[in-house]
Amino acid sequence: MAFLKSLFGRSAPRNDLHALYAAIIAEGRQPHWYRDGRVPDTLDGRFDMIAAVLSLVLLRMETLEASDETAHLAEVFVDDMEGQLRQMGVGDVVVGKHVGRMMSALGGRLGAYRSALAGEGSLDEALERNLYRGSAPDAGAVAHTAAAVRSLAAQLDARDIATLRAGDIGGTGDIGSSAP
Repeated sequence: MAFLKSLFGRSAPRNDLHALYAAIIAEGRQPHWYRDGRVPDTLDGRFDMIAAVLSLVLLRMETLEASDETAHLAEVFVDDMEGQLRQMGVGDVVVGKHVGRMMSALGGRLGAYRSALAGEGSLDEALERNLYRGSAPDAGAVAHTAAAVRSLAAQLDARDIATLRAGDIGGTGDIGSSAP
C-alpha cells in the first residue's frame, strides 16, 4: 500500500473534506428546519437548506483564511449536485447549465448571509428571499429558522479548521421541537 501511495501521492485534498460535507448535509436535513421552520420539504427547499448550511460553513472558513479548503469544499458540492442531477435524469448537455445556476445561487446566498450575520442587513429578509423564495410561511417559522441559523453560525465560529475538516460543525440538532 505504501508503494501505491508513493506512486500516486496523497489523496486529493477535497477527499479530506467529505466528513465535513456529510455533516453539512446531515445538518441541512434536520427535521426542525422543515417542521418548525417550515422550509418547504421539496427538492428546491432541501437544496436551499443545504445551501444555507454550506454558506455558513464557507463563511466560517473565510474567517479562518482557509481558501484552499473553501475551494475544495465548493468542488465537493459541485460533484454532489452534478451526481444528483444525473440521478434525476438530467442529461449531459444541460447538467453544466444547472450546476452553474446552483453555484450562482450559492454565491448570492453567501453574500446575503454574510451581510445579514454582520449586521448589515436583516437575516429574516435574507431567509425570506433565499430560503423561502419570497414566500415566508409565518413570523414564528422565520424566527425559528433565524435563531437556528444564528446558533449554528455561533457554533461554527468556535471551531478551527481541523475540527471542521473532521466534520464537527456543531449543529442545531432537533432544537425548538414542537413535537411531543
